[in-house]
Amino acid sequence: MKWRKVKGSKSKDVIDVRGAAPSTGSRRSASAGGLGGLPIPGGIAGIGGTAGVVVAVVIVAIQLFGGGGESFDIGQVLGPAAQAPDASDPQPLPAGQDPQRDLKNFSTYVFVDSQKTWDQSFRNDGEAYGDAELVLYSGAVETDGCGGATSAVGPFYCPADSRVYLDLSFYEDMRTQLGASGDFAWAYVIAHEMGHHVQNETGTNDEVANLESQNPDDANELSVRVELQADCYAGVWASTVYAEGDLEAGDLDEAFTATESVGDDRLQEQAGGRVDPDSFTHGTSEQRRSWFEAGYGSGDPAACDTFSAQEL
Repeated sequence: MKWRKVKGSKSKDVIDVRGAAPSTGSRRSASAGGLGGLPIPGGIAGIGGTAGVVVAVVIVAIQLFGGGGESFDIGQVLGPAAQAPDASDPQPLPAGQDPQRDLKNFSTYVFVDSQKTWDQSFRNDGEAYGDAELVLYSGAVETDGCGGATSAVGPFYCPADSRVYLDLSFYEDMRTQLGASGDFAWAYVIAHEMGHHVQNETGTNDEVANLESQNPDDANELSVRVELQADCYAGVWASTVYAEGDLEAGDLDEAFTATESVGDDRLQEQAGGRVDPDSFTHGTSEQRRSWFEAGYGSGDPAACDTFSAQEL
């Protein structure tokens, strides 16, 4: 993927706390997934719903794209009396001492470009768009509205503070544990998280939370529809990258590999257990790719109405 250095005020929405040291004090553990005040881990799968999945590679993958139920104790990472850094005090690593400098710059570019895409899309529809923020952290982080989380959560979105949280070390986890490598696979992760922000801005998250409270038995199916819509929104963003002439040979294949590597069916197979469709919370590999392609092929957010679709 061709990319340029980020210029302009939008880069102010990227908060880097990787240089901050943990402090002492009280903390809360975040519940992975869900809606409302809970984080939506969001690049590829999500930990909740698929009960009993404990294999490390599956947990990592599931955290990437949303779902809910497990808690993450940052004390296991930082020590029992430590509190993780938060976004109130940005402390980036000096550029000359940052081993992830290039990945940080690329991640910032993708985030800012996605933000611009959705800002323009909302403007075109006569709607107001509220900017998201990207928080880069290492090891563990304290959110404003979703409690504390460790890097085991993977990339996630917190609706309560409209922030995407990203530990850059997950880039290597994707390559080694999921077989999903490449810059556009990583771009897809960020674009999916931004898809959850779009859902927050449109009120979809609140609507789904209400539906889940009224019909708890539908929670898994609703979760699948939420995640597939975020995949589709990621495809919409990818279509703008193509229109700008910034896609390179192999980019789409990297994104397709990422979507397929984290389908619920494939993750359960990797875990060595039986495939249980009733436990799916994020969709099959085929569904993930299909909805990403729907967004990419149309370039239209209206094509991402997973909630009206009879067949996913």
